[in-house]
Amino acid sequence: MGHTIYDIARVAMVSKSTVSRVLNNQSNISEESRERVLKAIEQLNYHPSKLARALSSGFDAIMVLSRSTKTTANNPFFSDIIHAISTNAEDKNFDVILQTAKNSQDELQKCIRKIKEKFIKGIIMLSSPADENFFQQIDPFNIPIVVIGKVEGDYKNVFSVDTNNFMDSYDLTQYLIDKGHSDIACLHSPLDYHVSIDRLEGFKSCMIANGLPLKDEWIVNSGYTIDAAHQSAKKMLGNNPPTAIFATDDLKVMSIYKMAAENGISIPEDLSIVGYSNSNLHPFLSPSLTCKEIPVRKLGDVATQILFAKIQNDPNTKPHTIIPTENIIQNSVAEI
Repeated sequence: MGHTIYDIARVAMVSKSTVSRVLNNQSNISEESRERVLKAIEQLNYHPSKLARALSSGFDAIMVLSRSTKTTANNPFFSDIIHAISTNAEDKNFDVILQTAKNSQDELQKCIRKIKEKFIKGIIMLSSPADENFFQQIDPFNIPIVVIGKVEGDYKNVFSVDTNNFMDSYDLTQYLIDKGHSDIACLHSPLDYHVSIDRLEGFKSCMIANGLPLKDEWIVNSGYTIDAAHQSAKKMLGNNPPTAIFATDDLKVMSIYKMAAENGISIPEDLSIVGYSNSNLHPFLSPSLTCKEIPVRKLGDVATQILFAKIQNDPNTKPHTIIPTENIIQNSVAEI
């Protein structure tokens, strides 16, 4: 059985409150008493309970807010970025609490409860909802929140780390146009999050800037799952198919490759593809994918660094940080 602060007090011949003040690094204690307590701690090889410390000062923990599992299932982005955040938190000797919720109100109430009970010292959100009511409700609690995604509102305690999704999508679409494509479709996610809105708007803006038509049947909300995207891609390529598709995330890319293989469609000879990916996925696709590579590890690293800077009251943190993506030009686009 481990020693307690009562054992420390007995060996050091001081009161329990004196031991507590030493453990909490308080100044209202004599040097003689402090030395006796420290010597007793060393003698007994005492390790203070994290739970006991948390009762007075709060847990050394951050909370990671993920989307509902119905929107993240089989999406490698979320598991990869949680790994990056957890690794950084471990280096700071912080625990990580992963929270999901049934809906936005449930999420808000869970966060407020953990903040009030001093369970957490900061929050990282893995995506940014288009409806920013959550930020408006949480900001007054004066706890740092770092959002991996765009934040449009002006908040005191909310910071964002993102890529330039609008311009990245514009560039991918322009690449297809430069290769001679004009019949270009887009498989996108539901427009509940800033990232989905910006990627779709980048595609649309590029098409309009080049004088190309936006056909409703070729701009398809294909849900959050591979199965939903697979069905959307299959339907899109049934009659009057496009020559190229822009896919707005990993799951859309995988669904198109799967659909093409099942239906004897050759990439890129029959259908060109561009999209978003990360280094864990695109090397395994054949033919290799032309894409914007999302710097998942960098996003997680920078988000965690900003959060810990704010936990330590760093006044110099920028409200918005943009991480550049990398162009990966490979074999999924044919020139026509």
